[in-house]
Amino acid sequence: MKLYQVDAFTSSLFAGNPAAVVPLERWPDDALLQNIAMENNLSETAFLVPDETGYALRWFTPSVEVDLCGHATLAAAWVVFNALGFPGERIRFNTASGALYVDRSGQTLSLDFPARPAQPLSNREPFEQALGIPLKDVLQARDTLVVLDSAEQVRNFQPDFTAIGKLDTFAIMITAPGDDCDFVSRFFAPAKGVPEDPVTGSAHCTLVPYWAERLGKPSLHARQLSARGGELHCTLKGDRVTLSGQARCFLKGDILL
Repeated sequence: MKLYQVDAFTSSLFAGNPAAVVPLERWPDDALLQNIAMENNLSETAFLVPDETGYALRWFTPSVEVDLCGHATLAAAWVVFNALGFPGERIRFNTASGALYVDRSGQTLSLDFPARPAQPLSNREPFEQALGIPLKDVLQARDTLVVLDSAEQVRNFQPDFTAIGKLDTFAIMITAPGDDCDFVSRFFAPAKGVPEDPVTGSAHCTLVPYWAERLGKPSLHARQLSARGGELHCTLKGDRVTLSGQARCFLKGDILL
């Protein structure tokens, strides 16, 4: 099996979010896919197989399969366009979240993803206790959206991964207005094998509808304030979200089984 490691949502190596991408001719056992993801020990490993309309695409953390992942989709698209010689400018990926499209314009790749608006959460006490900081608002989609007052709070937040991992949610994202962009965020999923994700496309399926409504504009410039950092240009289009960024390939290799 060929393997590629691609830094997504960045134009520079050693930034953005690294994802492994493994192109396949057919699906092996799920246990093998999970073991490869565990061995890679990145937040996501993407596996893709050609089908009638494009590619079937699946994503695995080191411990579980997930239903949506942005940065690994961007990385998979980079591999299809640049390593597999795809001739067009739009790829269709068939996934657990339906058909996802990636468009190429020069070095920029744009993901067409479903919007996942969050609803207010009435019981915020467990989140206040686990995070240990004042929360401006708490909302729930697949992940829990926690709103803080300032980008500085997001940047300086020190997570207790044990406490966060015990919360009844897939993941936690914290967010606030940006000081040099529209909004900032960080993303934590310790119970799913991802203590802090460097740049999280799927989180922006929830963040973008929230900030588009709050700021009164559909096009937004976002930064994820992880140690590696990431930058996304986002647009809300009805019930879809467009996430645009670049990617750089760090590694090409072979998996020996």
